[in-house]
Amino acid sequence: MFALRIRRVHHSFFPPKIGYSPIFFSNWFKPPPETHQIQSPVLITISEAIKNSQTRPLDSSLKKLIPSLTPSHVINLINLNPLSLSPSSLLCFFKWLSSHHSFRHTIHSYCAIINFLCTRHMLSEAHSLLQFVVSRKGKDSASSVFASIVETAGTHESHLVFNVLMNIYVDSGFVSDALQCFRLVKKHRFPIPFPACGYLLDKLLKSNTTSASWAFYSEIMDCGYPPNVYTFNILMHALCKKGGIREAQVMFDEIRKRGLRPSVVSFNTLINGYCKLGKLEEGFRLKRVMEEARIFPDVFTYSVLINGLCKESRLEDANQLFKEMCKRDLVPNSVIFTTLIDGHSKNGKIGLAMVIYQQMLEKGINPDLVMYNILINGLCKNGDLEAARKLVDEMSKRGLKPDKITYTTIIDGCCKEGDLESALEIRKKMLREGIELDNVTFTALISGLCKEGAIVDAERMLREMLKAGIRPDDATYTMVIDGFCKKGNVKMGSKLLKEMQSDGHVPGIVTYNVLMNGFCKQGQMNNANMLLDAMLNLGVVPDDITYNTLLQGHCKHGNPKNVDRLRNEMGLVHDYASYTMVVSSTTLKYQQEV
Repeated sequence: MFALRIRRVHHSFFPPKIGYSPIFFSNWFKPPPETHQIQSPVLITISEAIKNSQTRPLDSSLKKLIPSLTPSHVINLINLNPLSLSPSSLLCFFKWLSSHHSFRHTIHSYCAIINFLCTRHMLSEAHSLLQFVVSRKGKDSASSVFASIVETAGTHESHLVFNVLMNIYVDSGFVSDALQCFRLVKKHRFPIPFPACGYLLDKLLKSNTTSASWAFYSEIMDCGYPPNVYTFNILMHALCKKGGIREAQVMFDEIRKRGLRPSVVSFNTLINGYCKLGKLEEGFRLKRVMEEARIFPDVFTYSVLINGLCKESRLEDANQLFKEMCKRDLVPNSVIFTTLIDGHSKNGKIGLAMVIYQQMLEKGINPDLVMYNILINGLCKNGDLEAARKLVDEMSKRGLKPDKITYTTIIDGCCKEGDLESALEIRKKMLREGIELDNVTFTALISGLCKEGAIVDAERMLREMLKAGIRPDDATYTMVIDGFCKKGNVKMGSKLLKEMQSDGHVPGIVTYNVLMNGFCKQGQMNNANMLLDAMLNLGVVPDDITYNTLLQGHCKHGNPKNVDRLRNEMGLVHDYASYTMVVSSTTLKYQQEV
């Protein structure tokens, strides 16, 4: 309905400008009349009716005129306003006409009143009407709405509307329309609506469309939009988050090109980006550039660099940097202490980790649950269960409740030290506190039970794990199969293998080798041969261990001919033990024949 057919603009509206692209009018629309047309009888009649509307209702004054009124009359009335009516009275007339079923406004009549209201700084009213227009026109309407605003501007300054229009498009979620509106304003050399540009830029930044944000930011800066370091920092952060460190570096360099000075946040953002990608030397290079520019590193700078050093196991360098930070009277926070403790703990230096922990306490920094879990894990890996339990007690005294990670770590430590009784007690405690066991907890318990030879309990724990809806991995199944095979119960091992396959697992060579070893030790060489055939049919390629296990089995319990067949299949004997077994078997065969 609002489609526009084109013809050239009347030059009385827009003075010629160098490089100006003309705006075109729709075919039906006619520019406002010249000065001698101001005394148009229709406009005078409408104006007088509006002026006298307090004493005489508009319905009675304009009853005969309404059927012949057109949107062009409304536009001319608004733009010419022969009796200098107040903006509020013209707006009331506009709304009054809207209520008449015999009259229908067009996009042009709406744009005329919107232009008029913006010029009179009635932005709230203009916003409401323009929002209605955008809601009716919908997405991809920027071009037609822009043209209608310009066509109906008259002597009003239409550029005042574009700020409102862009904001409405942004609020409506039509970002592409807001961008197009800006580019049309720029193309036709209207004053750039910088407040709306800032609002649109903020929307783009929040939507994480980094490339679009940067393109738009560059464009508006080139139009005179004042650059600021804060926006550059946001864009750099978004790029670093996506791993776009090169683009972030280009943007960092752009800060100075735009006449600005990078802030500590600018440097920290880029240093963090480099460190996350493992480019630690670039991070230290930027730290030196900071210091040369008299921009001093803060706690975050040191935190990022210390974290990078710890990840590379450069603990001595991390400790030196920590000392440098303290000398500069910067107070380390819990993040830095946690990073150092974690780094030392993972590298097996739990003693140094505990020293750092004590330093932290001396500085009055309260440890959190994450830090305690790191220390407890380090102590358990070091076999110091007593110290780990003491830390759990200390946690509780500080009002921190052990979580699933805490309990699982202790359980794993107890199982590795052979203290199954304590591990099972902790499991009971978890259940009492309503903490569900996860895959890691179940696997730790099953592993511990298997190591202690409590294979029936391990299988029971496996069933409990399945009942809880947790799917054991291949390694967990293999542990239990191996436990049964070592106890001589290869039948149960075979059953578990079938259960694995029924559950969708595709057992690997390690699982088959465990069961193969069980068959061979029990002298069940037919079953061992059948298992080998099953492996080959499923595409599982036997390895050295498979063949060596079979060789030993056939040498001890089988037919010497099978040994020769296996040797031919292998092509050669892979290790000294197998060679010895084959030689012994051949010698025995020779002696029997003699």
